[in-house]
Amino acid sequence: MTLTEERTSLDTMVATVPPKRRPRRPFVGVAQSRSLLLLAIPALIFYGFAVLVPSIRGGVLAFTDWDGLSQTYDFVGFKNFIRIFTTQSSLSALKMTLIFAVAITILQNGIGLLLALGVNSGLKSQNFLRVLFFAPVVITPVVVAYLWKFLLTPNGAVNTVLGAVGLGDVAPSWLGDPFWAGASIVMMVVWQHAGYSMVIYIAGLQSIPQEINEAAAVDGAGAWRRFWSVTWPLLAPATAINVMLTIIGGLKMFTEVFVLTAGGPGGSTETMSTLLYKSAFQFNEFGYGIALALVLAVIVVFFSVAQQRMARKAN
Repeated sequence: MTLTEERTSLDTMVATVPPKRRPRRPFVGVAQSRSLLLLAIPALIFYGFAVLVPSIRGGVLAFTDWDGLSQTYDFVGFKNFIRIFTTQSSLSALKMTLIFAVAITILQNGIGLLLALGVNSGLKSQNFLRVLFFAPVVITPVVVAYLWKFLLTPNGAVNTVLGAVGLGDVAPSWLGDPFWAGASIVMMVVWQHAGYSMVIYIAGLQSIPQEINEAAAVDGAGAWRRFWSVTWPLLAPATAINVMLTIIGGLKMFTEVFVLTAGGPGGSTETMSTLLYKSAFQFNEFGYGIALALVLAVIVVFFSVAQQRMARKAN
C-alpha cells in the first residue's frame, strides 16, 4: 500500500468516527431570572398598587369635572386642558414656573460653582466652609420659608439693617411688590440649595487630574485660561447633573412659594404647583387640578430629556 493510500484510509477512518459530544451545561440564566422575578413580584405589586393604579386613575379623572368628594362625575373631554392654556391665571402660573426654574438654575449653579472653586482652592478652613455652606440644605424648606418670611417683613431684620446704614427709604416691600416677591423666592431657594450644587461641583473638581492643570500652567496658561479650557470642559458631567436637578426642582417648587407668599401678591408668584393645590383642595376642582399636574409632569419630562440630550451632544 502506498503512502497516499494509507493517508486516504486514515482520513476515512477519522471521518467515520463520531465526534464526542460535550455534555451540555445547564443554562442557569433562566432559573436565576425566574428566582429574581419571584422575589420582585411583591415590590411590583406594591408599586402597581401605590403608583401605577393611582396614576392611571388620575389620568382618567383629568378629563372629568370631579370635585374630589362626589361619587359621580361627568366626562368633559379636553375642557380642563383647554382651560389651562386659555385662562390668565393658569398662563401666569405657567410663566412664573418657567421663570423660577430658569432663574434658580442659572443662579444656583453659578454660585455653587464659585463656592466649589473657592473651597477647593486649598484653604486651611475648607472643611469648615463645606459644612457651613451645606448646612442650609439639611433644613426643612418649611422652616427656611418661615425664617425668610420673618426676615423680609416690613419691620424685619433686612429692612432694619438697611435702615441702619441709611437705606431705609429705598428698602423695597419684599413680599408686597410682585417683582421683589419673586426675587425673594429665588434668593431663598438659591441660598438654601447652593451648597448642594457646591458639593457636586467639588466632586467633579476633585476628579480632574492635577497633572492637566499643571501642564497647562507650564505652557503659560493663566488661571482664567486654565479654568475655561481645562476645568470647565471636564466639569461637564457635574454640570449636567446639577442643571437637571435644579431645573426639576424649580419646576416642581411648591413649599417655598406657598409658605413665603402663598402665590401673592395678587397671584404674581403663583406657580403650577400652588395653582394645582388651590384648585384641588381649596376650590374642589380635582379634575382641573389633576390636569395641571399632568401638564406639569409633561413639562418636567420635556426639560429633563432635552437637558440629557444636550449633555450627551456636549460630551
